[in-house]
Amino acid sequence: MVTKKFLKTKPECQVTFQLPDEIEAKKVCLVGEFNDWDESANPMRKVKGVWQTTLKLEQDREYQYRFLVDDAEWHNDWNADKYVPNNVDGDNSVVTTFLN
Repeated sequence: MVTKKFLKTKPECQVTFQLPDEIEAKKVCLVGEFNDWDESANPMRKVKGVWQTTLKLEQDREYQYRFLVDDAEWHNDWNADKYVPNNVDGDNSVVTTFLN
């Protein structure tokens, strides 16, 4: 799940990513275009029982992403803004930062 907060003073969007509740994990990293698919760049923290992290992303863009769970399993965000096929094993989640 993603929640967005558009900043008035900068052309940025503060995006909070959350791992779906039904996925059990000991370690989670957010991996995507915003970090060049670096599998360790954005580790997530468990806050009140929910894995999450917040990033500031440039507005008016689309970013593909996935969750890497326990260094072995890739998961999508089934509440993403949309999905696009990837060249490995199905689809990637997409978050959009367009200010409507």
